[in-house]
Amino acid sequence: MDARPGVNGRSVDPDVEAELDKLGALPIVILRVRYRELFRSKPPSAFGPDLLRRSIAQRVQERAYGGGLSREAKKMLGQLIRSMASGKTGRLEVPQRIKPGSELVRVWNEQTHRVTVLAKGFAYQGEIFTSLSEIANRITGTRWNGPKFFGLRTTTKNATKVAATKTASKEVRRGRK
Repeated sequence: MDARPGVNGRSVDPDVEAELDKLGALPIVILRVRYRELFRSKPPSAFGPDLLRRSIAQRVQERAYGGGLSREAKKMLGQLIRSMASGKTGRLEVPQRIKPGSELVRVWNEQTHRVTVLAKGFAYQGEIFTSLSEIANRITGTRWNGPKFFGLRTTTKNATKVAATKTASKEVRRGRK
């Protein structure tokens, strides 16, 4: 097996390329067999030859060159599937991932509070906290759901209000107000 240069400096495996080239000529019966080999499940009945070829090509390339969904993304999809399968109705909320370095701004009792997101925790007034709820409690003196307090989660009643607050917060962070 002789690898040759490919896109972005990665080497291309000739065996993988040969398999991909053959996919276009394979009958649907063979494509279904190859799908079962790669995915360890029966192909969806709605998949015609085109979708089978695309699915197989993606899996072959993922195995050879890496890629695919991250472990976190697979975990989140699993949670969403379990939630849907349990028969819960209503809106599914995907947990927001806030990048370290982001700043959350909340005005409470006419005072602006700024929280910096860290890799592990949150910085507020020179202290490190493990949760936003701790900070919301410190600010208000009562128990709050921290993500709701900082506008990261909304209920349908106040979704519009929080969206407007978020827009204003972004403008404040950008120095527009």
